[in-house]
Amino acid sequence: MSGVFTFGETMALVRAESGPWETASSATIGVGGADSNVAIGLARLGVDVSWLGRVGDDALGRRIVRELRAEGVDVHAPIGPGRTGLMVKEKRTPHTSGVIFYRAGSAGSTLSPEDIPTAVIAAAELVHVTGITAALSASARATVDAVIDLARSGGVPVSFDVNHRPSLWRDEDPAPLYRSLAQRSDIVFAGDDEARLLVGEGPGEPLALAHAIAELGPADVLIKSGSRGSVGVVDGEEIIRPALSVPVVDTVGAGDAYVAGYLAARLAGDSAAERVRLATAAGAFACLHIGDWEGLPRRDDLRLLDSEDPVTR
Repeated sequence: MSGVFTFGETMALVRAESGPWETASSATIGVGGADSNVAIGLARLGVDVSWLGRVGDDALGRRIVRELRAEGVDVHAPIGPGRTGLMVKEKRTPHTSGVIFYRAGSAGSTLSPEDIPTAVIAAAELVHVTGITAALSASARATVDAVIDLARSGGVPVSFDVNHRPSLWRDEDPAPLYRSLAQRSDIVFAGDDEARLLVGEGPGEPLALAHAIAELGPADVLIKSGSRGSVGVVDGEEIIRPALSVPVVDTVGAGDAYVAGYLAARLAGDSAAERVRLATAAGAFACLHIGDWEGLPRRDDLRLLDSEDPVTR
């Protein structure tokens, strides 16, 4: 078995160091993508992980491949057509960020079923998909369907994080697709509003939403509610976990860290309660750092959440 397989579009990232772009004088260059964030999070937690995504035949595409490989991810990155996509970020207040995506016609959006490394999926212990990939293009959506079909036919569990991006769904209702993906998945992650896209406005509280999603078929359903913690229904068992109190620097990537923590613990055979404990700790740790994935924890890092000593010697 070869751990986790995931796939999607990872983009180059330019983030203003301070203030709006009209007046920013410096910026940080990096990369980011929900599925590759999860891949890095899993790798740092000791899980073998493979990632598939198209990149452009350009310096930014090469940077993406280099960053992921440097983090121990097995990378499958066919080239083009098109350039590597770009996202531009600015932080307008200490607690809010704005993101602009330049991804129309990007290499990542041209992902197709022909790119799928079928042998990797056949050998995987778990496949992880996101709603973002399914929204990129018709060929990317076909790739999501093909990967899930391959996984299910081979008895490989499927994890699905809704990861709703309204900007990708201006002309289409995403709810039917999300429900279809949830019905074919073994594990579903969603925020409160994302959960309502799956089951409608009937259930109110997160735990009721989790039960309603579980009725669609997945055995594990986790509702991520940020500072209010998370709840889940795992094989019928209800799990309620408060968030850890940490000084929040940046919440970007916290949800991906939560997913990585949960999946790592599940693959290790841990109990439902332990899976959510590790997920919560990983998500909290990610909030301590600026960046999509740079602050994702290794297992030893998580001990720092309980440390009162400001310096480790």
